[in-house]
Amino acid sequence: MRLWPLLLLCGLGPACCLAADAGLPFAPGEKLTFQLRWGLIPAGSTTLMVAPTEKMDGAMAQHLVMTAETNAFVDVFYKVRDRIDSYTSADVSYTLLYRNRQREGHSKRNVVVNFDWTRMQAVFSNFDEKNEPIAIPPGTLDPLASFYYVRTLVLLPGKVLYRPLTDGKKAVISQVRVLAEEEVTVPAGTFQTIRFEPDLSEAGGVFEKSKDAGMTVWVTADRRHIPVKITSKVVVGHFTGELLSMEGVQELPAAP
Repeated sequence: MRLWPLLLLCGLGPACCLAADAGLPFAPGEKLTFQLRWGLIPAGSTTLMVAPTEKMDGAMAQHLVMTAETNAFVDVFYKVRDRIDSYTSADVSYTLLYRNRQREGHSKRNVVVNFDWTRMQAVFSNFDEKNEPIAIPPGTLDPLASFYYVRTLVLLPGKVLYRPLTDGKKAVISQVRVLAEEEVTVPAGTFQTIRFEPDLSEAGGVFEKSKDAGMTVWVTADRRHIPVKITSKVVVGHFTGELLSMEGVQELPAAP
């Protein structure tokens, strides 16, 4: 039961510049809160946050955070308390460090993926037990960073986007199809959005075990590409995440 699996997207080319200079559509202080439903049943909440930038190996790094937790009702039979931390280059074009702390039912994981760009390798460990390094191509992102990276792209209906992606166990080329512009209403309001679908054929976990698994994402049609809705179909049912509130988002330029 992965409440917020994010497998995305496109482009290459690391850079070393501060977030403000990179022209990113998000900045430290942004916090997006989503309500989650399992079918028609309220299931919990998820937050996506841009934390303050940090210095890693002498360069500024973006710090991206995702948390997910079930509500009291779902806690009774499947309690979830997850947190993901992703540290990337200042322009979010490649990952430096990835941490995934999962508490799901009786399962616990403390995953760390270290990215070694000198050797072009990623090393996965869980509770300090390390796997053998895997080779990664330039521009490889972790699942959370890839979601933020897609927000920096020009999304045109009909376009197919590609991006090297790894969870530390295997490296793949993920794919996203940009489908259409649509109006979507969620608790946070009504938005003009762009709808896209990631290819889940290389996804693991519950998606790997699900026949006809699918995911659809709606982001605002302005340059910020704020995610407002995500739906997924997996073996245990249909999940929906809808934007409940947002803080610290960038203001759009005033109309002339």
